[in-house]
Amino acid sequence: MKKWMVALAAASAIGGMTASQAVAQTGELVLYCSVEEEWCRVMSEAFERETGIDVLMTRRSSGETFAQIKAEEGQPRGDVWWGGTGDPHLQAAQEKLTKAYKSPKLAELNDWAVRQAETAEYRTVGIYAGGLGYGYNSNMVTENPPACWADLLDARFADDIQVANPNSSGTAYTMLATLVQLFGEDKAFEFMAKLHANVSQYTQSGSAPIRAAATGESAIGIVFMHDAVAQAVKGAPIKTVAPCEGTGYEVGSMSLIEGGPNADNARLWYDWALSAAAQELGATANSFQVPSNASAATPAAAPKLADIKLIDYDFATYGSSETRSRLLARWDAEIGALPK
Repeated sequence: MKKWMVALAAASAIGGMTASQAVAQTGELVLYCSVEEEWCRVMSEAFERETGIDVLMTRRSSGETFAQIKAEEGQPRGDVWWGGTGDPHLQAAQEKLTKAYKSPKLAELNDWAVRQAETAEYRTVGIYAGGLGYGYNSNMVTENPPACWADLLDARFADDIQVANPNSSGTAYTMLATLVQLFGEDKAFEFMAKLHANVSQYTQSGSAPIRAAATGESAIGIVFMHDAVAQAVKGAPIKTVAPCEGTGYEVGSMSLIEGGPNADNARLWYDWALSAAAQELGATANSFQVPSNASAATPAAAPKLADIKLIDYDFATYGSSETRSRLLARWDAEIGALPK
């Protein structure tokens, strides 16, 4: 059934392409993908079927992908960076690692996705949104379940929380930037220093903490809420929390890599990936983000952004090279260097 749904959605996506786009193409596309592996594969395979273009896909987290694109500056190997939190995409745009492109699909997108493009002078664009929070294992936390950021400092969660490293993970950087905007920078670092006592592991991947909570390796995983929902949908005893103090959110983004070797095929992917049908493929891959195309159906299980106390997240500031680099350096010095 799942394969049939993917095939149907892929076929529908062809209808959203122009006649010239729907004709089978040649060559290849080098895709750097920063969402979950299953969604990366579903998108890659659907695009290959529709266009005849071979997709060479590499999956890495947002921070790792940014580092790779930076390392390849001047001799890029990749064509498109698809998915992952918007902050590193914005930093890549500021550093001219990605190139401007105004897709004809922009008119179909929600305002928040277009604002992301405008902020980056069209060097990136929003493809989905999702709120930050955490999930807990209800078999392990049976009384007084946590509801706020402050609750995560409770001594009963000592060595029982996982969160990613913000250097490699866009999810964890979003948490870092969110706490700074919620509490002020110094108090945010005080909070993270106290939280450190309860953190058993700083993972490389942003979604790894909730997988650990799902299996009982830890009690709590700090993640985007849609990743917690994905584990619950699979049957894990995970409850999703939108912190009571308020929380940040991501605008997952897509960028064309400056000087990429397959520019025509990259633009073809870009336009296709903004179509409603292509964005609806996410639900078939157990991904529950809110799509950026206003006509795309939002998965029923997706957390409703209107029900979450979202902060007015400053993407321009916290996606800037200066701010992001400074905060990561401070995290390394004050949090990452703390003994366990």
